Amino acid sequence: MSQVVIAGDISGTITLQAPAVSGSNTLTLPAATGTVMVSGNMPAFSAYSNSNQTISNATYTLVTNNTEVFDTNSVFNNTASGNAYAFQPTVAGYYQIIASIRDNTGGVANNQFISAIYKNGSGYSATITNFALATTVGITSVCTTIVYLNGSTDYVQQYVYQNQGSNLTTNANATYSFFCGSMVRAA
Repeated sequence: MSQVVIAGDISGTITLQAPAVSGSNTLTLPAATGTVMVSGNMPAFSAYSNSNQTISNATYTLVTNNTEVFDTNSVFNNTASGNAYAFQPTVAGYYQIIASIRDNTGGVANNQFISAIYKNGSGYSATITNFALATTVGITSVCTTIVYLNGSTDYVQQYVYQNQGSNLTTNANATYSFFCGSMVRAA
């Protein structure tokens, strides 16, 4: 008969060791308050655009994050088809999403450069970065939020907005401009 070994120490850590058998192992715990998570079912992604992108004046523009750094569950769409450049996880839960974008050209004093996270095609969260002074040096705007995604139809995308009076160009350097996220808690 198989057995489960429970080992503890004075640090407060308890280790469950499942029997060594071929196939999949199932750990069943009694109903309790809280969440048990297994790292294999926690979607995460990181992507960026591999080329500079022109951002029109006074228009929210979808960022073309076409290069994946990683996508643990193959649920980030890095193409212009379907829900373009979108993270659409298949596991319901709460996700930490970060959208960073860098302006490559500078801007007019007191005008805005906005990094935004859209959920299902509508604005969900945004960070406004103002050009304090007229400058030819770019600035970075970072938006971060926790959002519930239902694991089937919900998706998030990165948008950018600027109101400089003319087009701006984003910086394709993945150090400054990127879109990433990971599950922080199951539904």
